[in-house]
Amino acid sequence: MARKTACRKLCLAMLTSLLAGSALAQGADQLPLAPDYVGEIRRSADGKLIAVPASEAAAGRRSGDGPAPATMVVGSGEKVTTLSEAARLARDGEVIEIRPGNYRGQPAIWTQNNLLIRAAGERPVMLADGKSAEGKAIWVVRGGKIRIENIEFRGARVPDGNGAGIRFEKGQLTIHGCRFVDNEMGVLTANSASQTLVVADSEFGDAPRHAGALHHLLYVGAIGKFTLSGSRFFNGYLGHLVKSRARENHVLYNMLADGAGGRASYELEFPNGGVAYVIGNVIAQSAETDNPSLLAYGAEGPRWPDNALYVAHNTLVNDKHAGNFLAVWAEKFPAGIDIWAINNLTVGNGNLFRPAQGRFEGNLAALRGELIEYGGLPLRLTNPSPLRGTVRLPGSVGGVNLLPSAEFTYPVGSRPIRLSNVLSPGAFQ
Repeated sequence: MARKTACRKLCLAMLTSLLAGSALAQGADQLPLAPDYVGEIRRSADGKLIAVPASEAAAGRRSGDGPAPATMVVGSGEKVTTLSEAARLARDGEVIEIRPGNYRGQPAIWTQNNLLIRAAGERPVMLADGKSAEGKAIWVVRGGKIRIENIEFRGARVPDGNGAGIRFEKGQLTIHGCRFVDNEMGVLTANSASQTLVVADSEFGDAPRHAGALHHLLYVGAIGKFTLSGSRFFNGYLGHLVKSRARENHVLYNMLADGAGGRASYELEFPNGGVAYVIGNVIAQSAETDNPSLLAYGAEGPRWPDNALYVAHNTLVNDKHAGNFLAVWAEKFPAGIDIWAINNLTVGNGNLFRPAQGRFEGNLAALRGELIEYGGLPLRLTNPSPLRGTVRLPGSVGGVNLLPSAEFTYPVGSRPIRLSNVLSPGAFQ
């Protein structure tokens, strides 16, 4: 019995000793406390590793919240200093930011997919300075899906007289918040039905005054779809403000107004027909216009199987002593064309084409003295105007509601509007 007790005491002593040693060892080898969390580790535009705070990282992961971080920065003092180099180095999926400044003689050819090119702060200016990409433009775009934001293009000149700020040759291009001035063509596209072009909240103006040359501020070729919204066009010369041969066109809430010094031909033309929705625009020609018609359709005959023109809630201003608010070459379409002209407001002298096939209703005229000036033009009805509440809902066609949901805001852009029960003709409610 005494022997068993002695064994128990020995085992207990050994266990106590082991536990004590383990505690001492743990105290001696204890790991340091974890450091404070400072954020996710990411690579910046210049290639350095940085810590992004948790709140910013989480916000960036939420769909649609905040801009995507830049993967390349272009400008003085950066690793990439020229746009020509940036276009050569860029890969699919890049987000390219351009520092403020004037970029002289730096033509670029963009062939990537899922590319975003934007200003970093104040709008940078691409000055042609006598140079061009492939003898075509300051920038040539023939990639996949490309978006260009807040860039100015100025002074494009090429030997054939078609020097463009941007020559769009392939893919899907979105231009947002950009400015095109003093170019032989602001934007010029190729003629592929697979192309789509979206232009929003941008400015086009000051066509070069070259005798005999036709410099269009925006020339859309025979592409699949063209959308223009919230943009302003001014001071054309002999060419058109906007010309489109696209199969499908959506021209919404813009100001196409040549201005006192302008001598544009048509303000808006669809020479080959196609389907065109023209809703909520200001379209105005100057007294010195080179062509008496503001809006023209079908002068060169059809190119596409489907042809229709829907003109609703526009304000059409003619400063010339006579002219045509709307001119349609219906005789060049043997299969017929559907023309709707609904709830437009005309100011000045001119004819508004009455279609043989379609709808013509709610189109009213106003004198200049009955309107309030906006952006230098008589555009808005006064509150007591007898024209308020005189038109009906225009309806829908082809899945497109002809009732405006926004209106142009000078000098560029648009804002959503909430319509009351009192509906007025024209672009402003």
